[in-house]
Amino acid sequence: MIRDQCPITYNNNIEIISSRQFPLFCGCTDQNLKKDIICEEQFAICQDSGVLFLNKLIPLDILYKNGHYAGNIGKIWDEHHREFAKFIFQIKPKNILEIGGGHGKLSQFFLEMDNVNWTIVEPNIENKFENVNYIDGFFNKDICNNEQYDAIIHSHVLEHIYNPNEFFSEISSFLDNDKGYMIFSMPNMSKWLKNKYSNCLFFEHTILLDENVVDYILGNNNFTIIAKKYFKEHSIFYLVKKDIQSVKINLKNKYFENKADFEDMLKFYKNKVQHINSYIKQTSKKVYLFGAHLFSQNLIYSGLDISKIICILDNDPNKQEKRLYGTNFIVQSPKILINDNNALVILNAGVYNNEIEKDILENINNSIEIVKC
Repeated sequence: MIRDQCPITYNNNIEIISSRQFPLFCGCTDQNLKKDIICEEQFAICQDSGVLFLNKLIPLDILYKNGHYAGNIGKIWDEHHREFAKFIFQIKPKNILEIGGGHGKLSQFFLEMDNVNWTIVEPNIENKFENVNYIDGFFNKDICNNEQYDAIIHSHVLEHIYNPNEFFSEISSFLDNDKGYMIFSMPNMSKWLKNKYSNCLFFEHTILLDENVVDYILGNNNFTIIAKKYFKEHSIFYLVKKDIQSVKINLKNKYFENKADFEDMLKFYKNKVQHINSYIKQTSKKVYLFGAHLFSQNLIYSGLDISKIICILDNDPNKQEKRLYGTNFIVQSPKILINDNNALVILNAGVYNNEIEKDILENINNSIEIVKC
């Protein structure tokens, strides 16, 4: 699936800025390594808007064949879901539709505060809560059988949408004028890119959706912004209302800024991998890599020396004893290091680095040597 134009402005003046081979799936699997799919990950930028985007897309039914359960593990995610639930609560909705509910944690945090009608639309849900209604499938304006909801909710879904204009347009058409709210949380992608988090842009996050771009799309689809809230440097919460009188804004051209930030990130990982490789070469310690996710895949596919790495560590029990997709590494619990005084752990988990270092690795064994990206 080729994007030959900007997915936000539909302008054809685009420039290819990077290309590499990378694993299709950023999680763990039980399947044979030979079945793993490695695809070309190619990014482009629109010269007239500065919008960064993946221009070779994976069909959704293939990309999310195994579901999507990000945000299920960790203190930061729990805090995010609690704070976002409180943000939603301010409008006192009674009939809520959540798009892409996945693990269902947000619904459970909200339902602790108020007993409302909560419906999740999501394909391939394995674990369902009895106090939630479910619609199996991807969201579209016809999927809900004319049910009237007073709030449409989505959390870290927008960055997964291939056509945000179409997505907001369908939600807008689904809501009553001047009555319906859309409330959503999205990654603070400008911060993520500047902080060089490798999960900012990949096969699932295909457009750099900074605030300027999102505000532009909202205005074009009859939404007025009522409130925003920033959750650390992790997420931005939006409360918006359908308004046919919504103010349209101009989209600033951030071509030079975004291209420079993206290229800086590529250089950062190239240099970081070279540094880690030299460190691995001289150490006599047993080497481990933390994180059975995109973060570790990014280091490995950026040239990390894996010859001394024993295994991947991850605190998610659903990943343990499985293989990190696109690699030969089996995932183990970090608890295997409890009595190991000769361990070195490579840690590259973006915004979650400090949480993992303090709450997981140091609690297990404070003699572990940690090399962070």
